Amino acid sequence: MPKSNEQSQGQTKKCPKCQEDIQLGAKKCKHCGADLRNWFVKHKIITGILILFVIGIIGSAMGDNKETSNNSNGATNSSTVQENKKEEPSETPEEKPAPAKDATIPAEYKSALNKATTYAKTMHMSKQGVYDQLVSEYGEKFSTAAAQYAIDNMKADWNANALAKAKTYQDTMNMSPAAIHDQLTSEYGEKFTQAEADYAIQHLND
Repeated sequence: MPKSNEQSQGQTKKCPKCQEDIQLGAKKCKHCGADLRNWFVKHKIITGILILFVIGIIGSAMGDNKETSNNSNGATNSSTVQENKKEEPSETPEEKPAPAKDATIPAEYKSALNKATTYAKTMHMSKQGVYDQLVSEYGEKFSTAAAQYAIDNMKADWNANALAKAKTYQDTMNMSPAAIHDQLTSEYGEKFTQAEADYAIQHLND
């Protein structure tokens, strides 16, 4: 549930840059002037580029799925004709019941997992970046428990995500490898690990 204005005004948090107390929900540190806004708000141009990039991927995927579906339908029709020529079995095999859904997992946890998977696959975000986006008051606002469940249960290749981000910075913003590495590991940037950033730079021109 969203906090009331009175609660927000009475609570403080630490500035990630100078560690001074600031008002919860502040967009700028009154002590050091650090910009505390969400990464997507601060980088509107990059966000726009990423959105266009994601739209292109989705459009390409839909085209591939349509072609695959057509090929699959053709193969199925051919297989059906061949099966019809064979003698029908004397006994009908018993159908296996569909596995029951796990009702013990809270709906919020499942939603967090779906969101985390989307961020990782379509926007190539880092593990820390995905977690922060899930719990951010400017982002998805999931509970820390739901966000941690999503991180623990999602499947993602973080090295591949770091490489994809690095190529985007190189191709669209013409950044140097050193600048890309700093952006990948920055706590105000992509938040990849040093090892993941190193992998991305090593394979940047593959």
